[in-house]
This record gives sequence, C-alpha cells and structure tokens, in this order.
Amino acid sequence: MMQRPKNCPPILPCSHLLNRRDLLRLGSLSIAATLVPTEWATAESDQKRDQKLPATAPAGRATADSVIFLWMGGGVTHIDSFDPKPSAPEQIRGTLKAISTVLPGVQFGEPMSRLARIADQLCLVRSFSHDSNDHLLSQAYTLSGRKVTMAQLFAEPNLGSVVSRLQGPRNGLPGYLAVPGITRPGPPPYNLFVGGWLGTGYAPFCLGGIPEQPDFTVGEKSPNPSSYSAEDLQPRDLQLPDELSSGRVNSRLRLHERLDAIRRSLDAPSQSEVQRLQYEGAAKLLTAPAVRAAFDLSVESSETQADYGFTKIGRRCLMARRLVESGARFVMIDYGYDPDYGNLWDNHNAAGQNFPHISEMCLRGYHLAGTDRACAALIGDLKQRGLLERTLVVFLTEFGRTPTINAAGGRDHWGMCGSIFFAGGGVNAGQVIGVSDEQAAWPITTPWGPADIAATVYTALGISLDTRLPDQFGRPHPVIDHGQVISGVF
Repeated sequence: MMQRPKNCPPILPCSHLLNRRDLLRLGSLSIAATLVPTEWATAESDQKRDQKLPATAPAGRATADSVIFLWMGGGVTHIDSFDPKPSAPEQIRGTLKAISTVLPGVQFGEPMSRLARIADQLCLVRSFSHDSNDHLLSQAYTLSGRKVTMAQLFAEPNLGSVVSRLQGPRNGLPGYLAVPGITRPGPPPYNLFVGGWLGTGYAPFCLGGIPEQPDFTVGEKSPNPSSYSAEDLQPRDLQLPDELSSGRVNSRLRLHERLDAIRRSLDAPSQSEVQRLQYEGAAKLLTAPAVRAAFDLSVESSETQADYGFTKIGRRCLMARRLVESGARFVMIDYGYDPDYGNLWDNHNAAGQNFPHISEMCLRGYHLAGTDRACAALIGDLKQRGLLERTLVVFLTEFGRTPTINAAGGRDHWGMCGSIFFAGGGVNAGQVIGVSDEQAAWPITTPWGPADIAATVYTALGISLDTRLPDQFGRPHPVIDHGQVISGVF
C-alpha cells in the first residue's frame, strides 16, 4: 500500500460563504471559489505582487478559445486502439482485428470503428513516450507537463489550473471544470486534480464533488458490469436546498455587503478582499439560471443523447460539449477509476480485477468501444455546431500498455510508447505523427512527452511559453520548464 508522501502540502481548511449552517448545506468554499473570476480570487497582497511580477508574457496567435481534455487516467492500451500491429504474433497483437480508417494506409484497432471513420479530423501521435511506469508520477507529469518526485505529487498545477489563472472564467463558468473529477489513483486514493503552487483556488470545479468512496479498488465489482449509466452530473454545489431560495441568498448578500461596509468605515478587522469576493461570486452563481442550465443534459434531444451513448463516458462527453457551448474555457472529461468498473484502463488482469482477456475487455461498452463512440460523437457534434474550429480536443492518458500480453491475459504499464490524439482548435488534421517499432514498444521517430503536450495546448490558446506566474509567495515560475510544441500538430 502506498503511503501519503512526506512534505506534501497540507489540506487547507475552507472559509465560510454564508453562515456555518448554510455552508454545510451548500457545499464547501473550496469548490465555490473556483467559480470566482480570476481577478476576484486573488488577494490584495497577491495583486501587489503581480504588479511587480507580470503574470503573462506577450501571447501568440491563438487557434483555440476552449479545450476539452479527454483524460483517461490509468493507461489506455495503444496497441488495441490507435497503433495495431496486425503482423505481430498473437501474444502481442491479441485477437482483435486491425481496421482501415479513412486515411490511406492507416489502421486502428477493431474497437475504434467510429473514430476510424473520422480519422481525417484527427491528428494522431503514435510516439507518445516518457520514462516512468508509475501511475502517480506519470499522471502528475501528464496533468501538469512537469516531472515530479513522490514528494511533489501535489506541488505542480494542472494545465487547466494555469489556463484558469491566466485567462479566467467566462460567461459565469469556472476557468477549469472537471466532469466529474472523481478519479483517484491508488490505493490509497490520491487526488491529483490540484492547483499546486497557484493555490487551491485554481483546482478544478469538479461536478462530482468529493467522492463518497474515493478508493475504487475496494468493494465488490461485477465481472461484467453494465455499460449503461444514469449518472447524475448536475453539480450539487449549485443546487439550492428547498428552504434556501435564491431570494434569501440575494438578501444575505446585500446584508453581508452592508455589514462589510460598516466594518471598513470603523476600520475594524474584516474579511480579506478575496473572501468577500468569493462570497459574492458564489452567491451570484447560485442564483444564475443560465449557469445552472449549462449543466442540464435533459434538454438535449433523444437522438443526440443516443449518438453519444447512454454510458458514463458518453454522458460526460455530452456535458463537456454543453459547457464549451456555454462558454467554458477548459473542461476535463475524467474517465478512469470508477466505482462500478474499478481501475478501468489498468488492465493487468491481476487477482481481484475480474477482467476478461484484454482483447475481450476492449470491446465492452464502457471500455474502448464505448469511448470510441463517445469521442467520435463529441467531435462530430462540435463540428456540426461550428464549435470544433475553436475548440481543441485532446485525448490523453499517462502511458501505454506492454506490447506483450501477460500470462493472465492483461497488459502492464508501459511509459516508453503510447498513442494520443488532437482534434479541432487549429490542428493540422488527417495525419499521423510518429511511428512505433513493429511491436509498438518504442518510438522509432522523435518521441513526444507530457511537457510537449502542455506546450502544444498552451500555444493553441495563445499562451506564450515564456509566460511566468507568481506562486502564493510571489516566486516566479514558468508555465513549462521543458518541452516544445509537437512538430506538425499546427
């Protein structure tokens, strides 16, 4: 069992938004604070530091206004999805077929039939590679673009946190949302969706809140769970209890403003500027129908919902499209560790996992087959609505899986080679970047790692790679400390 690393930042207590009783009913301020515009969520002392240390460098030409970050935590098998090797022995290729795509000479794995039909809208990278086979180190690296040690797992901000800090909320939606944001690798479970040195205010607003049982490796799991799900993605923190109407929230906001003005006039100690503005921002969100409506999937047509699939990944992709359409800047679709499916992508077939052979597993509706359907529907829907051109879609996992199928019929961790893709947002679509060897074990062309993906995402959003940001103590940090834009993506 892994233990919490030493020297990790402490868990910070939440402040109060309304009174103590209302706080317990409405949810924690750590969630609501992510809804506050960037300029609000910075304390007065931070603003003074920012005047001495600019938070931005000159931006480049943005090709995207929003990002949908398809985060597949656990390690997706690349050889069964985007980089099949039909000529390899069965112990490597498995029993799945390689299927043709719309791109001449390019094949995908059998479960990826829908993405194969729109491969001309993808920019596939088959030379994703780095030097770690460890889930925690690799996930923290991939989520942030920065290499970490075990003592630094929570120290570096997610890409979405940096985007939120630099570009802020939009249309009343947080700068960084996670749908649902419950993935916790372990055991014990670790929450790697963090603001790092930017502060807890830049962690994502997670629709799923804090999972009741964050360790998804415990408990009974069906050997063949249903892929269909009625998962509720309405964030609980934006739902007013029956006894607390929007009118009462507005009344308390006005009362709070009057009392705060009296305190300032008497020169008495008062709440910090950041706490006051957090209160106002959260209260306004609780009473904003347009913001709450963005999270309502029930208004979507039955045809659209069926196209995505009535699965967890399908519903999450549909939610991401709604949020981007409503103005969200950075939406992470979180699909990995799950209370029904366990370690969804971590298919060692170790004792207790109850998984079938990897080739059979990939065809299940909650595994590659369902993910293929949802991702293809997302890209098609964005394109049909005119949103794809300015929305960068990134399909990402922390590493691939071993080319050789193990004795239990599973694949193990493999950081040396994997596959990811980009779509939309100015991407040079219809191409494959990078080539792996005949066993999909090693790139034989330039390898591209997590820092290069971060550089590519930031560049698409017009964020200069020379940008420096102050941490909570005013110390400057570059948005990336190594890496470059992946050649050929734009």
